[in-house]
Amino acid sequence: MKNIRLCIFDLDGTLADTLCSIAFFANEALLFCGHRGIPLQSYRYLAGNGADALMRGMLKTTAGDYTEEDVLQLRAVYDRLYESDPLRETTAFPGMTETLEALRAKGIFLAMLSNKPHKVAQAVMEKLYPQGLFARCYGQREGLARKPAPDGALLIARELGVLPEECLYIGDTDVDMKTGRAAGMRTVGVLWGFRDRQELEENHADFIIAHPEDLLGLVEEQTK
Repeated sequence: MKNIRLCIFDLDGTLADTLCSIAFFANEALLFCGHRGIPLQSYRYLAGNGADALMRGMLKTTAGDYTEEDVLQLRAVYDRLYESDPLRETTAFPGMTETLEALRAKGIFLAMLSNKPHKVAQAVMEKLYPQGLFARCYGQREGLARKPAPDGALLIARELGVLPEECLYIGDTDVDMKTGRAAGMRTVGVLWGFRDRQELEENHADFIIAHPEDLLGLVEEQTK
């Protein structure tokens, strides 16, 4: 088994506690477009597949029927609102910064791959984590297939000169586990995010951890 040289992290629910932020801007966009808001906890399952999928899920939940024009209109409002204040109600999970710094001290590359729009994802990362800690930070953007397609994860590995079998893919949802498996990487499901253990197990997470610092022991075990 290859030693771990690269850890690729999901953003929402893994590196950043963004549930309240997503729900706030999503509900503000719904209200602006004449729809009712959606309860906070519903966003645990609506978020994770990219902004367009989030818009469709929101419209299906609150309005029932919708058109692609409705999706585009809602997305435009959501993006405008989110880009205006990307750190609103957003924090790093306790212990995450220290864990990441310890991994870098071991010579392990760090990267972020998210289905969150690239501009917002970059803004969140720049505010939450020290500059230079992450070798790559990619959100959803034109020309790069969104997760669970493995394209983004494989691109990061190639750019850093790392083999897929030398990577851990770390996330909190079924999408993340599918992404890592499709890329040929070992997957780590985290229990502090949007979803639960059952979803991670059903999607064949190689490992499941309860706290960020648990990742250090896991990496050490996988690099013996």
